[in-house]
Amino acid sequence: MKGPATFPLAALRAAEPDAVDIDRLYRSERSSLIRFFARNRASAHEAEDLAQEAFLRLARAEDGPASIARPASYLRQIGRNLLKDRVRSAEFRHMAPDADVEHAISDIDELGRLEARDSLRRLETAMIRLKPRSRDIFLAHRLDGMTYLEIAEKTGLSVKRVEKIMSKTIGQLTRFMEQDA
Repeated sequence: MKGPATFPLAALRAAEPDAVDIDRLYRSERSSLIRFFARNRASAHEAEDLAQEAFLRLARAEDGPASIARPASYLRQIGRNLLKDRVRSAEFRHMAPDADVEHAISDIDELGRLEARDSLRRLETAMIRLKPRSRDIFLAHRLDGMTYLEIAEKTGLSVKRVEKIMSKTIGQLTRFMEQDA
């Protein structure tokens, strides 16, 4: 089945800078995502629809797709959630899903747990490799929910400097985690 070459950006936020990144991600991950759905008992048509829905949810992410450190992994998680929703929907309509679907979903849950455990281990290793000040600023923002202004006031740095440290730290974490993968 031949699918569209690009993501229908006009339906989303074509004027936003994130649109180009979504289009690039769509072109690189679409086929893989469709195969993922097909392996989990979705027909070719359903796999296409589920892939489209996964990209729509990614595009509508609260902070925008550009803020997601690993969009391909995030997309896979969306895919797993869509499969779970599909089973729940079948149960809600009083249609008992067959044993194969339940088994596939339990496999996905286990795979998700293993992936999450591996990601957490890599993140812990990457966090240890950061400079203490960078780690403290990153955790203050991402874990404690402090704004850049609050961090700047607390540390005596300028807001611009906090932004630069955060940007550099996110890049380092990404590189460290990919090296460890």
